[in-house]
Amino acid sequence: MTGNRFRADEIDTSKPHSARMYDYFLGGKTHYAVDTHAAEQVEAVWPDVKPWTRANRSFMHRATRWLAGEAGIRQFLDIGTGIPTEPNLHQVAQKTAPDSRVVYADNDPIVLAYAQALLLSTPEGRTAYIHADVSDPEGILAAEDLNDTLDLSQPVALSLNAIMHFIADEQKPYEIVRQLVEPLASGSYLVLSHGALDPRPGVSDAVTNLYRSSGIHVQGRTQEEILPFFDGLELIDPGVVMPHRWKPENEQARAEAEAKELWIFAGVARKP
Repeated sequence: MTGNRFRADEIDTSKPHSARMYDYFLGGKTHYAVDTHAAEQVEAVWPDVKPWTRANRSFMHRATRWLAGEAGIRQFLDIGTGIPTEPNLHQVAQKTAPDSRVVYADNDPIVLAYAQALLLSTPEGRTAYIHADVSDPEGILAAEDLNDTLDLSQPVALSLNAIMHFIADEQKPYEIVRQLVEPLASGSYLVLSHGALDPRPGVSDAVTNLYRSSGIHVQGRTQEEILPFFDGLELIDPGVVMPHRWKPENEQARAEAEAKELWIFAGVARKP
């Protein structure tokens, strides 16, 4: 494991954090009173936030199973990992393909504090964790633990789940994704989900204002603004859709997905 180790007293519990709020929405236990308070404020103006979060998590599971199964991918790079919530990506991948290799990357000290839970690999596979920021693509791809675990001359599935909406336009989010995808081998995949603008009057503005007032930059984007993240790649059917509509597991799940709107878009695309 690379990067600094953080003591518990180095984790800032005076203000909410997006990863800990996400943990709250998923029903986890790794959050503090300040995160609960902020999350409850968000839920008061956006009642769909818990189903939204669960749909995103379920998309990650299905996309990972598809990649490890049908696509035959054996290497995964998950950036913006978040607080470990079982099953983690490596558990999903290695259940399908035990020899899968997974590298997690996150810049949150609390994720680093719990990172040991991300390293419990199958004997045939391998997992690693690097403390790194998505805004530094070159640093991520050059990390020693990443290159000891993954062979970048072979296909890799790059996972960017619910992270790019925390990147402001001035940080050049499309350029960040391009820099991460460009060095990957042909046959690699991009898996990306991104919060969208809710068309209901005032909902997106209220949520955005609550996050930003807590010091968390968040920026929902339209489906048309999310599509360019996949430029130059071959989208896998059904394209960039709400995540619960991406290859639902059965007809009942498909019918349930069609009956609701959750304003987040997700897709999987292959690098030619």
